[in-house]
Amino acid sequence: MSSRVVITGMGVVAPNGVGLSAFEDSLRQGRSGIRHVKEMAEAKFACTVAGVPEGVDALIEAEFDEDERLVMNGSHRYASLACLEAWKDAGLERPDRDSETVDWETGAIIGTGIGGMDTTAEKVIPLTNAGKVRRIGSTSVEQVMASGVSARVSGQFALGNQVTTNSSACSTGTEAIAMGMERIRTGAATRMLCGGSEAASHYIWAGFDAMRVLNRKSNDAPEKASRPMSASAGGFIPGAGAGILLIESEESARSRGARIYAEVAGQGINCGGHRMGGSMTAPNPESVRRCIHSALADAGVETRDVDVINGHLTATGADPREIGSWAAALGRGPGELPPITATKSMIGHTLGAAGAIESVASVLMLTKGFVHPSLNCEDVHPEIEPHAESIPHSLLGFETMKVIVKAGFGFGDVNACLVFKRWED
Repeated sequence: MSSRVVITGMGVVAPNGVGLSAFEDSLRQGRSGIRHVKEMAEAKFACTVAGVPEGVDALIEAEFDEDERLVMNGSHRYASLACLEAWKDAGLERPDRDSETVDWETGAIIGTGIGGMDTTAEKVIPLTNAGKVRRIGSTSVEQVMASGVSARVSGQFALGNQVTTNSSACSTGTEAIAMGMERIRTGAATRMLCGGSEAASHYIWAGFDAMRVLNRKSNDAPEKASRPMSASAGGFIPGAGAGILLIESEESARSRGARIYAEVAGQGINCGGHRMGGSMTAPNPESVRRCIHSALADAGVETRDVDVINGHLTATGADPREIGSWAAALGRGPGELPPITATKSMIGHTLGAAGAIESVASVLMLTKGFVHPSLNCEDVHPEIEPHAESIPHSLLGFETMKVIVKAGFGFGDVNACLVFKRWED
């Protein structure tokens, strides 16, 4: 039996704002969270800027006991903070650590793109190579394993339903929400904490720098470095953080009198098979169009009713193809696309957390009636120029917005798309 799935809580740890209030303010103001990172410069990266959340350690110290803090690595810390905010935002009571009660109706799907590479690089490999394995510590496995991020949260909130970690490159965070939505729809769960988390580590970003897909031309102006849809885009800027949605069945939300942000109305997930222009690093345009169509059909939304697009838009050569896919999927010609915005222009590309943080941004825009600006694309890419009128360069009021679509496309030619609808009884 299918159930409507609604969003009752959100949490975010983003480079330009930790917590919903700070994040929303930065979105409205068009405030960048991209900064110089000394570890990247010391390691002789070509790109030496990244999006790194600030003030996290102090918040962790205030919210978690010392023994909890000691076993958390970067992604665990971000996810834990975002989940805690989403939990409280949904009006749920944080369980006591010594309680024996398990919440059998609530689970978590919290993804990560790279996993615990920060722990592996900083601790496991150096100590192993030095012949000091005993000094690695008994908690290294739970920090290194990809599922550690969701497992950590399950203990913090006594979760008894499905708890897992998905990993589908840059579509991870979007996919996690889609997967949680389906579990609630089928009645297998009542509530799910869903999203993604990625640590801030130059070890995580090194491979991308070696691929020459990071922008190396804006190290002297970090806030200008992330340039989705721009003719002068030189690659993406790495980022870190976490985004979490607490989603639940409509029945559950109504029964406890919860505030409802919006409805997760539809989802689409597919792969392009590395064919028709798709590859390990590039999406198959036909699969992108099919993914968008699938999500809209699942939501019962006509293409003409899409009000706003929050794109994947990484500031690479894939941006023009993505805009072309949106235009084809929605059947909109030049000047007809709805507003399309790129959250990565402010926070960089947070990899496995990207779709989740950008989903939080999407829901904030939908419920608060605004579209945040896309930064650094005043010089619109020539192939995107026909759709230039659809790119907001400053804050856009949109109080009548009813539908916003969020998509993520990742290495491996994998795609995920979500349709968020304004909540109406």
